Formats: sequence, C-alpha cells, structure tokens
Amino acid sequence: MMKIGLLSDTHGYVHPRIKHHFKEVDEIWHAGDIGSIEVLEELEQFKKVRAVYGNIDNHKIRAATKEHRRFVMEGVDVWITHIGGYPGRYAPQIREYIYRNPPDLFICGHSHILKIMRDKRTGLLHMNPGACGKSGFHKVKTLIRFEISRGQILNPEVIELSDEKTFDVDGSDQK
Repeated sequence: MMKIGLLSDTHGYVHPRIKHHFKEVDEIWHAGDIGSIEVLEELEQFKKVRAVYGNIDNHKIRAATKEHRRFVMEGVDVWITHIGGYPGRYAPQIREYIYRNPPDLFICGHSHILKIMRDKRTGLLHMNPGACGKSGFHKVKTLIRFEISRGQILNPEVIELSDEKTFDVDGSDQK
C-alpha cells in the first residue's frame, strides 16, 4: 500500500501545514504550476515527489520535471499532467489519448477547482486537487490524500488548508 499526498498550483508558495498533512504519505504528487524551483526542492527534501510542470513554470522547473507522467503503482495506471480537463471536457491535446488508452487514475491541476469524479465513458477516476498556493481565484486552498493498494484507489480525503478542516469524500467532517 502506498499513501499519496496530491497537490497542485502552489505558484511559488508552500503552505506551512502541507508537511503536517503529508507527514504520513509515502509520496507527494504535484500536478503543476509549481511556481519556483525552491518549492520543488523543499518538497523533495521532505518526501519523494513526482511532479509535472504547468503553464507558469520556468525552464528550471521544466528541466526537473515532465509535461506528463504516466506510471503504474500498486497495480494502478496513473497519468498526471497539468492541463488535462475533466471527464466530458478533456483538453483537446489529450482527449484522443484518454479515450484510446485510459489510465485508471487521471490527475491534473490548472483549473484551481477541486474535483474527484468518475468518467462514465472510460471508467477512469479523475482527480484535481484544486490549488494550494496564494495566487489565483480560488478562495480555499485544498489538498487530497489517498491510498493505492492492489489495483485500487482508496480512502480519498480532501483537506482545506484555509480553515484546517478535513473531509472524507462523503462530506463528513474529520477535524
């Protein structure tokens, strides 16, 4: 079993509570718009990081990451990218690939809108952790924690950094 901490759109800022909420995870996955190489380095000093670059990321971040990451972990086919859209509204540049060879778990950032939803057409699970940086239109900074084990994605939790509440995906308060 692997415990994953998922975030996106830090835009050069590491919220002081990220490490607290991710202390039990095995890896941190960053879905782009990291914002500065220092953010990536700080996260890498804390945990193993799998990151993709986003549209605001400079040449240093692009040299240290990739546009897309596709890998298998614990029997789950994972695809992480920054600009990917969501079920029914995938980004044009990846739509064909999603439908031809869908992953089990498709992760992206960019929109600053938290989403966890199933694609009814392909069966994949889509996650967008929202945004946890200071820049952007979002009003609440969010992260996701979940587990991967034996081909299953388990126990997704949404964490709101602004008021420090944690919710299971059923909406029950876990503060």
